[in-house]
Amino acid sequence: MILSFINSLPNFMVSNRKRSSLSTVLVMFLLLLAIGGCASKGEEIDPTANWSVEKLFQDGTSEMNDGNYKDAGDRFISIEARFPFGPFAQQALINLAYVQWKQNEAEQALATIARFEQQYPNHPGTDYMLYLKGLILFTPPSAVFSRFTQQDPSERDPQALRKSYEAFNTLVTRFPDSRYSPDARKRMNWLVNIMADHQVHLARFYYDRQAYVAAINRAQNVITEFEGVPASEMALYIMMISYQKLGLTDLSKDSERVLLKNFPNTTLIANGFPEKYRKWNPLRLL
Repeated sequence: MILSFINSLPNFMVSNRKRSSLSTVLVMFLLLLAIGGCASKGEEIDPTANWSVEKLFQDGTSEMNDGNYKDAGDRFISIEARFPFGPFAQQALINLAYVQWKQNEAEQALATIARFEQQYPNHPGTDYMLYLKGLILFTPPSAVFSRFTQQDPSERDPQALRKSYEAFNTLVTRFPDSRYSPDARKRMNWLVNIMADHQVHLARFYYDRQAYVAAINRAQNVITEFEGVPASEMALYIMMISYQKLGLTDLSKDSERVLLKNFPNTTLIANGFPEKYRKWNPLRLL
């Protein structure tokens, strides 16, 4: 239409050369407008662009309480990016770690906790972050399917269990009166027993394969690192029979003596491994 208008102009108003130049300029102008229009249509407008930090935090907290963790996380990330200083940014980081955990984003949540600990080492919310860290490691994503795989908790990766214990232990040591410490202590007791069971499973695994020295080493770990746990009974028994297999009679007798002293009602010496005692399968860790 514009080109038709230009061509319709009388020759005395626009020369042929000027007419051609003007047409080229207008065509380029229209192309630029078209490109700009397409680009603007593809851009997403952030509705929170002009929100204050208070409004972002209030909206994020509301979304978190309603279980809309993705939207809540977006709000808290925006606070950290736009308002990186002050109490709102600090609390937003705490809330972000929580919503990431609720979305099964364990690695991101742990990274957020690590960033918080580095930036605010003396923050009043440190006890909660230590508790959350322990919870994340206490129940790794793979544990969600344990009821389908029939995986024994003691067959999980012991490194994650140990890190969970360390987080809870730091919590109860630094903040013994924290509201989260009583539950942390209960979980620590459970973790100790599970880690000890893990060592016993390994000791039995090596014993079944006639690797008696390795079996003894694993059983000794239970005695030295997890004193007083129920798994000590099985650990002492594995030490006793492993020493027997190696022909080390005196050491076998010593293990038997300690076993009977601590577990006078044990049936292991008379009956051996109980039938219900499952053999440890390392493939369950995969």
